[in-house]
Amino acid sequence: MFPFPVELHAHRPSRRDLLHLGTGLGAVSALSVLKSASVTAASIVNANDAPKRIRSCIFVFYYGGPSHLDTYDMKPNAPDSVRGEFSGIATSVPGLQICEHMPHMARVMHKVALVQSMHHSNRLHDSASTETHTGRQGPQGDREEFGPISQFYPCHGAILTMLRAGEQMDVPHAMLPWQFHNVVTTPCQGGGFLGRQFDPLLVSGDSSKVRYESDELNRPTELTTQRMLQREALLSGLDIDSTLAGLSSPFGVYRQKAYELLRSTVLQKALRIEEEAAATRERYGMREPKALPGDGAAAGAPARNLRGQNLLLARRLVEAGVRFVNVHDFRQQGQNWDSHSQNFKQHKRYLLPQADQALAALIEDLDDRDLLDSTLVVALGEFGRTPKINGNAGRDHWPDCYTVLLAGGGIRGGSVYGSSDSTGAYPKTNPVTPADLAATIYWRFGLAPRTEIHDRTGRPHRIANGLPITDIFG
Repeated sequence: MFPFPVELHAHRPSRRDLLHLGTGLGAVSALSVLKSASVTAASIVNANDAPKRIRSCIFVFYYGGPSHLDTYDMKPNAPDSVRGEFSGIATSVPGLQICEHMPHMARVMHKVALVQSMHHSNRLHDSASTETHTGRQGPQGDREEFGPISQFYPCHGAILTMLRAGEQMDVPHAMLPWQFHNVVTTPCQGGGFLGRQFDPLLVSGDSSKVRYESDELNRPTELTTQRMLQREALLSGLDIDSTLAGLSSPFGVYRQKAYELLRSTVLQKALRIEEEAAATRERYGMREPKALPGDGAAAGAPARNLRGQNLLLARRLVEAGVRFVNVHDFRQQGQNWDSHSQNFKQHKRYLLPQADQALAALIEDLDDRDLLDSTLVVALGEFGRTPKINGNAGRDHWPDCYTVLLAGGGIRGGSVYGSSDSTGAYPKTNPVTPADLAATIYWRFGLAPRTEIHDRTGRPHRIANGLPITDIFG
């Protein structure tokens, strides 16, 4: 979150702690518990090795695992037990078909690249999500988290924030509209061994009002602008940095960043999504589909939803200068893409219509605003679904092969990388891993995947163990 020098610390106060520190509360006791860890400087990719660097990335995560066989990698010639109920439709790319329930995305596929050979070995949500967000399997292996476990490997946005620490920005990394969890919060959404200062800014969404806010951008009611300025002047006059028991401390950096956050009118304005034109908000999708008889819900006027507005807010955050935006589509079991039963009903009625409209709107909107070339959009789940349909008309977890969508960021629109076999079960050509996706993201930001960072024990880790998927760019 905060741009520190190359020598980092593993345990620093949270932004809320820093705010208190910045206003003169508990400075010495908080700083006395800091423990140091070292980090090497970043290796920057030669400009000739890649297309023009991107400025931002929007990482759209469909928690639960969408069915690749019912979206972007359909198998019309497979047996009924694999093919399913949906048909394909033509897209803006000749010869490329996608699911009939994604007409909006069909219109923009010439701006999209598909990776149809993604795979890994994690069959459970939490471990699969961890590898998706960090490029590595967690230290606990393939398991669900049934008790609090500390995150070890940093997420993409945390590493980017640390390696781009010299860039001046109020918020380099944001996450919305909540942290996702199964039983507990999945430990892959923050700074990991880099420390909490590299956790993203959490933006909370209110589904009843379709509004957003961040506690860390809100001043306490009693802390007026005048009082804040008076405290800042007082602390500057006391020169408190030089009195901290001889510590070589970046306390002044913490304090200054805390004040900058509270004064960040650009970020606060970006969160005021209600200021967008009504037509724009409707373009992304404002409402849930009406319930049909037999859906188990009362029919009537459709309710508002956050799903489309999340992507609209992501665009606003990119415009405000945020470099990495994580968007989480659904946060827990029973409300997501985990379609063990009624896969086709859930995808047709509740999942695909909103996701289709919102993602297509984001791609078109970024393009209309000349932001698509400089912004990489990544859309994926933690795995795909089984080729064989189960006895409950559902599909189960399947990490052995699934599809990832990329748009913008210098991709060659309409390209497809890799392929699956005849039933979508395993990669047939050019297998890709989450480590390769991580390497691709860093490479597009101009960072060499071989760059090393160090954990609290001094052990080195490359920021990505994979190779960039260069063939879909340029």
